[in-house]
Amino acid sequence: MRVSVSWLREYVDLPAGLATGDLEQALVDLGIEVESAVDLAETVTGQLVVGEVREIEELTGFKKPIRFCRVDVGDANGTGEPQEIVCGARNFAPGDRVVVILPGGVLPGGFAIGARKTYGHNSAGMICSAKELGLGDDHSGIIVLGSDVTAKPGDDARPVVGLDDVVLDLEITPDRGYALSLRGLARELSHAFDVPLRDPALVPAPSGTEAPAYPVEVRDTVGCDRFTARLVRGVDPNAPTPSWMQQRLVTAGIRSISLPVDITNYVMVELGQPMHAFDADRIAGPLVVRRAEAGEKLTTLDGVNRVLTADDMVICDSTGPISLAAVMGGETSEVVAGTTNVLFEAAHWDPAMVGRTARRHKLFSEAAKRWERGVDPAVALVALERAVRLLTEHGGGTPSVEILDIDHVRPRTPISLPADLPTRRVGVEYPPARVVALLERVGCTVAQGADRLSEDPGAVGVASGAATALSVTPPTWRPDLTDPADLVEEVVRLDGYDRVPSVLPTAPPGRGLTPRQRRRRAVAGSLAERGYVEVLAHPFVSPELADLLGLPADDPRRPAVRLANPLSEEEPLLRTTLLGPLLGILKRNLGRGHRDLALYEIGAVFHPRVGAGSPPAMGVDRRPTDAEFAAADAVVPVQPVHVAAVLTGDLDPAGWWGSGRPAGWADAIEAARDVLAAAGIPDEWVEVRAAEYAPWHPGRCAELRVDGAVVGHAGELHPVAVAALELPRRTCAMELDLDALPAAPVTPAPAVSGFPPALIDVALVVDDSVPAEQVRRALEAGAGELLEDVRLFDVYSGAQLGAGRRSLAYKLTFRAPDRTLTVEEAVAARDAAVAVAAERVGATLRGA
Repeated sequence: MRVSVSWLREYVDLPAGLATGDLEQALVDLGIEVESAVDLAETVTGQLVVGEVREIEELTGFKKPIRFCRVDVGDANGTGEPQEIVCGARNFAPGDRVVVILPGGVLPGGFAIGARKTYGHNSAGMICSAKELGLGDDHSGIIVLGSDVTAKPGDDARPVVGLDDVVLDLEITPDRGYALSLRGLARELSHAFDVPLRDPALVPAPSGTEAPAYPVEVRDTVGCDRFTARLVRGVDPNAPTPSWMQQRLVTAGIRSISLPVDITNYVMVELGQPMHAFDADRIAGPLVVRRAEAGEKLTTLDGVNRVLTADDMVICDSTGPISLAAVMGGETSEVVAGTTNVLFEAAHWDPAMVGRTARRHKLFSEAAKRWERGVDPAVALVALERAVRLLTEHGGGTPSVEILDIDHVRPRTPISLPADLPTRRVGVEYPPARVVALLERVGCTVAQGADRLSEDPGAVGVASGAATALSVTPPTWRPDLTDPADLVEEVVRLDGYDRVPSVLPTAPPGRGLTPRQRRRRAVAGSLAERGYVEVLAHPFVSPELADLLGLPADDPRRPAVRLANPLSEEEPLLRTTLLGPLLGILKRNLGRGHRDLALYEIGAVFHPRVGAGSPPAMGVDRRPTDAEFAAADAVVPVQPVHVAAVLTGDLDPAGWWGSGRPAGWADAIEAARDVLAAAGIPDEWVEVRAAEYAPWHPGRCAELRVDGAVVGHAGELHPVAVAALELPRRTCAMELDLDALPAAPVTPAPAVSGFPPALIDVALVVDDSVPAEQVRRALEAGAGELLEDVRLFDVYSGAQLGAGRRSLAYKLTFRAPDRTLTVEEAVAARDAAVAVAAERVGATLRGA
């Protein structure tokens, strides 16, 4: 939020001569983040003067409209002659007064202004827009001064446009919606400097009348618990917005549109109450405030035709929806150039409803920003009166005597607060009188209740005995104060965070990382060392993902946890497999020009507990009981940690050294075996079998078992899934459940033999259906203790072997720890290995 200090001074008596740095520090001490505090007088150097446009010559023959202007700048240029300036803006005419920076001046950002020839004419200086002067983001046209400005050509323009002011750019946290207004910020600064506050919401305002200003029916009093309106007839449609109001709106980052609309924006920034102005002559029949019907359509002020849902709130007339309530008005009822009868509306809307609607339609307006953070329901009539007075003062017209006020606002519920709770929670002495005084400064109404025994007699700074219970009713403008912890935070904040000592807890003794943490780091390091790049995906998926992956109807990965308040309505579910989001990241990188990719992710998946029900409601006033914790844990989804990797393109790149090698299903299986090895699982515990499991290709899919239990799958993705996800052919992937792996055994130190090995190659012919892993295990079982290593180095199939047969060639390494093996010992070990392979998998020695 951007705001000028001069505007703030209208409501709070800030100390005279207050330094910008001191003001910034005061706001930071109150918990308000200051993005910047800029003294505008220092941002523009040189001559910045008021100019009056005398002549405009339209230049043609260029790609964009260009105007050659002669501007009267008085004696500022030293000659008294009109200044010649080339300008591309179209929103001014001869006779208008504008802001001109003369040669030698420097605009914000170090942009120096000089005299030069451009578009065939001499141009000396610049006619400035609000963005060029650093006053706002509007660059659609230059600043045209209003008729109420008395400055003459050649006068200093800084006071005219507000460049003699200090502008604060503040970041307001979501729980401090009241600070998105001059009223809220002035109150905070009155606390910081202990100076009087002139609350603009305390001015008298007429109450609602029995006869309404306009017939309105509110059908949903939860979504809209207050609706006020008042009509102003006979407004001058040509009345301009006063310059001082335009200047303040520009500083706040809001573009000036028309007098009625500018007034609603001005009141919103001043009081924090978003409003809307309707053209009363463009409304057909009574207004109805209700939930939208699914499929209803509304064209909003930004020109977008929006399809509504049943969760949206709308304001309707006899033709249908004319406004997306609390977010943006509609085209059919907006104030236009000829509007003479204006209906002002100031309502109070449900923050949760507004937040969902704004995100659903991607409409993050200034009004929606304030509604979802909470708006004071008691200020509606004051805002209405303020808007009516401003409009009649500057645009004429007659306000209606009738005032509509439909009020269903519930009173705030008092909060019981032990007077010693801030002391016990924070460790700083806060006497009860100090607690009461600080809460009353916030605006709370505090009453003392019955005494009770302190919960913690030995707490810091509190003697054993009775502690007064305070009954605290928060003010209407603080919807964030809902429980004792919020009140404690306010006491600490206003008393000063600097009084709270910084005491670090003593770190308990331990053994460093847990086994689970060490395993996760080892797995991540292993994949990274092999060229895989780690990514972090959002855990949210769409309901269509299961169909895209081709998961069967009874697949346990289909049921998913649905979020109550998802970030996107398109992805409301929590993932049950890492592959969906990971493949989405793969597709995004492919779309950005990458072709050879190897990605991995380690993260949790979420499986709902069937029939778990709803969790118990737990407050923050006490520690939940063990039974409440157990009941809550019983509802939390099962969240095992998985690791997944995807590959596409070339695993080994091509170059002058030769052709590359594309990634294949065997590489995905090897990645899974690498993960198991890094996790400390002995190779003899691991078994790889052929399997059929979506979304993998049924002929190129392997399941990985550890001690007989399936822990994951790897291989090439199914062509149907690849096509549905728009991925390259032959894309491969693997996914393992790390939580399903048993604890790694103690690894004995390897025995190192100093004797030479005996290397023997053996080629075995087996059926195509026999996995190479089974043949390897058979060779290991038959070779005995002399076998040090066995490695598959060739696979061959051909007509000479027969249909359905293939040859698997292994390199066997034999070594004894205490002697050099003889040829006879090595051959005997090989023959024993081949015999077991023949017995188990029907292998025959090739060529025998």
